Amino acid sequence: MSDISKDQVKHVAHLARLAITEEEAEKLTDELGAIIDYANQLNELDTTDIEPTTHDQNVKNVLRKDEPRKWITKEEALKNAPDQENGQFKVPSILE
Repeated sequence: MSDISKDQVKHVAHLARLAITEEEAEKLTDELGAIIDYANQLNELDTTDIEPTTHDQNVKNVLRKDEPRKWITKEEALKNAPDQENGQFKVPSILE
């Protein structure tokens, strides 16, 4: 097991404003110790020829280019509106 103590777990819980019982502190000590041990095992791997990555897939910007283009007119936008007033969509009021 790693070198994490129950007192350290209680201290971190206090900093995070978490109320934990003695039973929970014991369980978290074991679980966090296992996580730290696993991370230490990963540190033993040889990664000298591995390029750092920020994402597991080679994703590029898939959005269209942001260019100005001709849009519909206000009249075209309002022509199928069920109700309109003063060049704006008119919707039922939700406030009394």
